[in-house]
Amino acid sequence: MEQTSRRKLKDYNPGNCPVVYSLNKIGNRWKLLIIHYIRQGHNRYSTLQRVIPDISRQTLTNQLRELEADGILDRVIYQQIPPRVEYNLTEVGHSLQPILREMSKWGLQYVTPAGYEPGKC
Repeated sequence: MEQTSRRKLKDYNPGNCPVVYSLNKIGNRWKLLIIHYIRQGHNRYSTLQRVIPDISRQTLTNQLRELEADGILDRVIYQQIPPRVEYNLTEVGHSLQPILREMSKWGLQYVTPAGYEPGKC
């Protein structure tokens, strides 16, 4: 029996709406943060945990798997002792960069100055 890995609401898209499609792929609490930090060079599991301290190990693992399954990330396994795994943006992942830049511009207009630390994000 073939087992499909359907995620809850992942395929929900009434009317085949492109906005809903996009939100299904990248629109949860963690995925854009993960993409953002991988884009900045934090491409190992341990460094992602360090820069996103509020994410649980299981959630980070699940989000990375979903991003890989959706073709946004590539998982590269280096055959060495100890084993090393890195995540890189695919062509599809790189196509999200203009969206992240625009989100950053928008956020800079409204971020609370007291809480903003340049270079930290």
